[in-house]
Amino acid sequence: MYLSELTLKDFRNYKDVKISFSPQINVLIGENAQGKTNLLEAIYVLAMTRSHRTSNERELLTFKKEQATICGTVERKLGKLKLELMLSKKGKKAKVNHLEQARLSQYIGQMNVILFAPEDLSLVKGAPAVRRKFVNMEFGQIDPHYLHNLSQYRAILKQRNRYLKQLQAGKATDLVLLGVLSDQLAAFGSEIIARRLKFLAKLEKYAQDIQKSITCSKEELTFEYESSIAEVAAKTVDELYGTLRQCFADNNKKEIFQGTTLYGPHRDDVRFLINAKNVQTYGSQGQQRTTALAVKLAEIELMKEETGEYPILLLDDVLSELDGERQTHLLKTIQNKVQTFLTTPSLSEITRQLIDDPKIFRIAHGKIELREEN
Repeated sequence: MYLSELTLKDFRNYKDVKISFSPQINVLIGENAQGKTNLLEAIYVLAMTRSHRTSNERELLTFKKEQATICGTVERKLGKLKLELMLSKKGKKAKVNHLEQARLSQYIGQMNVILFAPEDLSLVKGAPAVRRKFVNMEFGQIDPHYLHNLSQYRAILKQRNRYLKQLQAGKATDLVLLGVLSDQLAAFGSEIIARRLKFLAKLEKYAQDIQKSITCSKEELTFEYESSIAEVAAKTVDELYGTLRQCFADNNKKEIFQGTTLYGPHRDDVRFLINAKNVQTYGSQGQQRTTALAVKLAEIELMKEETGEYPILLLDDVLSELDGERQTHLLKTIQNKVQTFLTTPSLSEITRQLIDDPKIFRIAHGKIELREEN
């Protein structure tokens, strides 16, 4: 799959832009604050209906504009798709081949993207919330059922937390209602955990091979799913449901006292281990970066396995954060396989030697020019 054409209207600092891309590697060159990352963000938003940079979607609109539009033409094995996303202060509208989608969850997955930015190096050493977001965003693209369960889980979690606060304050006393909410949360939570375990097992296999390749087989990478409830590995969905229900029942008083839900997939984490040692705690900065790179590259192969097509890769100034060896491995992995958008202030010698026939764009003040000389 690849994005052949993109049109932006009143998105960030792009007032009206139409641009055609190479199905291979597209290099976006420009100084800081000129619009390189904004262009990558537009592609990400077109795929995911949300930004990776801000939760305030008004920031995506050009100053003093009421609406922004992102349109893209995606070439897939089964044919061409026209995607359109309209962003306004009132909300979002998404269209596929000019047909408006009733729910955004139906739209997500039409174009799959993987973003790798400097902040993604914190995937390994960052807080658990960083890894949960990673899991939710990536698996949500692959599996619409995961996305649906996650959406329902979040809605019920919000309702349950609100009710726990009411019980905490003595404004409510009905424990039967709490039990109903707990059962609903356990039902969706068990599905989420089961699908996470399934996808993480597949992701681990790809990441292990990549880690071994980068480190000349000196490092074995493994994943551990760290659950807020009892041991979850090898359990069926029904068993996970029973475990979650029991956990809620056993900890009613504790959760009411704290006024929040203390157990469930929204509290879980993923550990990365090298040679059986926790990389977050004991790994060097180089090992942490190699692990983050291995996990991101493994996503490419997992998406290919699950969807039948390679995703689109967005590299936002990430080469500057990697040494020559890791740059080489990254660029060799994606060459002639994945459509890639790469932002950089300038092309380094390493990059020039490793990228075959890139399409180079120069970006300045929200204007994009194709650079003929490579």
